Amino acid sequence: MSLHPLAAVALAAPHSPLRLLARRLAAMVEPLKSVDYEVFGRVQGVCFRMYTEGEAKKKGLVGWVKNTSKGTVIGQVQGHEEKVNSMKSWLSKVGSPSSHIDRAEFSNEKTISKLEYSDFSIKY
Repeated sequence: MSLHPLAAVALAAPHSPLRLLARRLAAMVEPLKSVDYEVFGRVQGVCFRMYTEGEAKKKGLVGWVKNTSKGTVIGQVQGHEEKVNSMKSWLSKVGSPSSHIDRAEFSNEKTISKLEYSDFSIKY
């Protein structure tokens, strides 16, 4: 998919006042997706939440991540479909350097009309 020329220029200039407009134009063209996740394995006590937050922010995604009392990590991620799919792969295969992921389960995957969060955060 190609961006509108104005959007491409705004995205190329990181401090451009048009950057917000470019993001809105992209959001109008690219579908937004929301998905809940639960990651099983050695994912607590290994900075998994911190790395998840960092990876999501790097990809431009919003949502949250939280430890559970049963030793898993749960959360929700929202953003452009291609980036959400990339994050699903990261949650399934990569994680933090000291983690060991047995499996990741995804649920409530749906197309959304707007983002429900403004940032990605760690919940306690």
